[in-house]
Amino acid sequence: MKVASLKKPGGLQNIQIETRDDPKPKAGEVLVRVKASSLNYHDFVVAQGGIPTPDGRILMSDGAGEVVEVGEGVTRFKKGDKVLSTFFPGWRDGPPELDKMLAVPGDRIDGFSAELVAAPAEGLTRMPEGWSFAEAATLPCAALTAWRGLMVENSIQPGDWVLTQGTGGVSIFALQFAKAAGARVISTSSSQEKLDKLKELGADYVINYKETPNWGAKAKEITSGRGVDEVIEIGGPGTMAQSIAACRIGGHISLIGVLTGISGEVPTAALFSSNITVSGITVGSRQSQEDMIAAIESSGIKPVISDHFPLEKLADAFAHQASQKHFGKIVVDI
Repeated sequence: MKVASLKKPGGLQNIQIETRDDPKPKAGEVLVRVKASSLNYHDFVVAQGGIPTPDGRILMSDGAGEVVEVGEGVTRFKKGDKVLSTFFPGWRDGPPELDKMLAVPGDRIDGFSAELVAAPAEGLTRMPEGWSFAEAATLPCAALTAWRGLMVENSIQPGDWVLTQGTGGVSIFALQFAKAAGARVISTSSSQEKLDKLKELGADYVINYKETPNWGAKAKEITSGRGVDEVIEIGGPGTMAQSIAACRIGGHISLIGVLTGISGEVPTAALFSSNITVSGITVGSRQSQEDMIAAIESSGIKPVISDHFPLEKLADAFAHQASQKHFGKIVVDI
């Protein structure tokens, strides 16, 4: 089989396409013919060597494909089923716990940049009905992260205000989920072209954060001084102060990303005086993914796919991701 693997010490120039023996499913596993994967920031950090991995690690946490062989004792899936990876194969349900979150594909274990993957059946879910492999491959990391922030750690209701940052996969899924739930959405970006696209997707208001650096106050103004119920916070320390400023009394911030750095000042007085809750979000459980898929099927949501790359051009796909020219998800066809 063909795989895309990473040689030490990492870096896009050290991604190589090679041929390896086809895997065989062990007891409790299924053999999946992978049809598509999609890029996430986590995958990029791994590829750059920011998260150390063994030499030759097969990359990518997201994967969608078809079961071609079933190992001993597997009843969850059968040959021919269309399946989807989970970011944490060991996190079935319940709250996050360390032992559930150790085996991330493409990081702690081999991932889905391969034509064939033998994976534990309990670490997979079905794909949404009627979705292509490319569409489904956008879900396990980005979509589930947005879903957990909005619907698990918070519980968005019709009429609520949600603020999203940027135009990456998590933020666009958050916009789509929020609108499907009847919420009102304020979206930020520094690109007028991308702001126009966000409006087309359903954003009620958009803010150019370069033109309006105090966008937290602008969000308060848009909501008639009340503030937003939920912020999908992907920037980290460089945007946290504005996210706090945007929130209503008792609002919620889903802290998801660190695009502006891994540490910084936080206006703690504003945080506690407004009784704001901050939840750290690292994707979610298999049960949450199954709940999200059910909601997707009932709402008719479809992912926004920016670009397609073949497996052989995985390094080029990461370079395109780094350029920040994409809008939505970048898919790797396998």
